[in-house]
Amino acid sequence: MNTERVGATAEGTPVHRWTLERAGTRVRLLTYGGVVQSVEIPDRDGVPGQVALGFADAGDYPAARGPYVGALIGRYANRIAGAAFTLDGVAHRLTANEGPNTLHGGGGGFDRRVWDAVAEGAHGVRLSLVSPDGEEGFPGRVELSATYALEADGALRIDYRAVTDAPTHINLTNHTYWNLGGVRDADGGVANGPATAHELRIAAGHITPVDAAALPTGERAPVGGTRFDFRERRVVGLGYDHNFVLDEVAEGEAAAELYDPVSGRVLTVTTTEPGLQLYTGDHFDGEPFGPGAGIALETQHFPDSPNRPGFPSTVLRPGEEFRSTTVYGFAAR
Repeated sequence: MNTERVGATAEGTPVHRWTLERAGTRVRLLTYGGVVQSVEIPDRDGVPGQVALGFADAGDYPAARGPYVGALIGRYANRIAGAAFTLDGVAHRLTANEGPNTLHGGGGGFDRRVWDAVAEGAHGVRLSLVSPDGEEGFPGRVELSATYALEADGALRIDYRAVTDAPTHINLTNHTYWNLGGVRDADGGVANGPATAHELRIAAGHITPVDAAALPTGERAPVGGTRFDFRERRVVGLGYDHNFVLDEVAEGEAAAELYDPVSGRVLTVTTTEPGLQLYTGDHFDGEPFGPGAGIALETQHFPDSPNRPGFPSTVLRPGEEFRSTTVYGFAAR
């Protein structure tokens, strides 16, 4: 494990890159935005390849206003309708950054912050920051951390922790886009075709349907007989930006599996979260990524939960600790 300075923000705050290596996996992380800049794993022939979309130059991230490539997302991953919610009878107005709604914590979300970083054991790094009361309109001073660590088998584990001094909502995720066929390191462009040609399985019998603004209707619709049925592995295709309601699975069992038949690489996702947002990158415009260049599998609570009492709660109160874990496993066959 090593760290190096790779630049600074416009305000002069240094940005560092941490490199973690273990069991054939190499991960590069930036303190800017908690970004997973690259992930390298071997294919079925043992040839390593970069499988996470990213920019080779760390300085390209601040200028990229979206779509959140590799970033750590908060305070609230996904959308909050009307950029507002009421908690304990108190109305809170948030920053609207997607029309009238809030997306991924607002225009100044955690993906735009420089995180403090310290080594965590021999194969991990703990990122931490303080989100002040009122940041992007969210109540409460929140202290949080995200620990990225490589396990003995090379899996990437992310442990999120947070505490608050006032009732608030919190929903964290990582927004890495995966392409198991391999991504060129030089400029970040896709080397071996779209990730939407991969095969995907998701252990989910329902989704939360959305309206024209991509906001949930409040329902839980069964996937059977629809294009959202990934209970058996099949080719992904384009056209997805939807939350899947994960089924209960045995501890350690994968909630999702992504497979590239060409390289043989396999990505598994296990999580303590109740939902998984499948986003196929339809809005990439070719600079430098095209539609479907990578697939985001965002483990999280449901979108707009602060305004949907029928959804799992995202409320965090003083004296409680927010805890969430997601593990990205890698293999080849």
